[in-house]
Amino acid sequence: MENPYLPYPVRIDDIQIATEDKSLKTFKFVFLNEEDEENFSYNAGQFAEVSIPGKGEIPIGIASSPVEKGFVMFTVFRAGAVTSHLHNMKVGDVMGIRGPLGNWYPWEMLEGKNILIVGGGFAFTTLRSSIIYMLDPANRSKFGNIDVVYGARTPGMLLYKDELVEWEKRDDINMHLTIDSPAEGWDYNVGFTPPVTELKAPKGDADTFAIVCGPPIMIKFTLPVLEKLGYSHDHIIMSLENRMKCGIGMCGRCNIGKELVCKDGPVFTLAELNKTPKEY
Repeated sequence: MENPYLPYPVRIDDIQIATEDKSLKTFKFVFLNEEDEENFSYNAGQFAEVSIPGKGEIPIGIASSPVEKGFVMFTVFRAGAVTSHLHNMKVGDVMGIRGPLGNWYPWEMLEGKNILIVGGGFAFTTLRSSIIYMLDPANRSKFGNIDVVYGARTPGMLLYKDELVEWEKRDDINMHLTIDSPAEGWDYNVGFTPPVTELKAPKGDADTFAIVCGPPIMIKFTLPVLEKLGYSHDHIIMSLENRMKCGIGMCGRCNIGKELVCKDGPVFTLAELNKTPKEY
């Protein structure tokens, strides 16, 4: 983009309620101009600023995958003025998207490796993008075993339920879903994400990398589990989505030491974060 502050105009093409409490909705946007869609070329793990004129903008991880064409998708938690306004918008309304922004998961480095994905709550968006990317027929042979540990408070708070069901049916990905406490009709794992990770995740070795994205408390208790399983710090990849701000490192509000999460991240290895203040 010539002007990094200028959003691309997009139209809301579809809206789906994502969770039982209706606090999250998934929006599909289509670009008004074909050249804008071409310019919005992104990788799994990046984010964008969703912009509403007169209301403001918010940084959100891109939930769609680069292999999905014709739209870009975000799952949005209703939390403030901008997100509340967005939740009240309708199919056909026009708004803006600024980006793509930040770095992404290091896919070239991960080729030929086994991948463990650990996610919690509504931070599963860029992980959904990553799973779709890896499972695409053009990409699946580039990666080894794929294990996913994904947890939420209740079954109704899990995102992308139809896709979770489809992934569970496949024999080229191992899904480990969990909820915090027992629920009627739930036949899968019960417990918080970190202890389920300890039980279900593969051991760490030179050929296995972990990608972690979730609320800070989940990350805090997952890291010791991964270390116990043998994952070295340069094989643990994290996305600090909660630190994203303006998207281009100008406002300075995303910094962790000398690192600007919007510009240098949001994706870092734990080895890289070990060199910064423990603010993440």
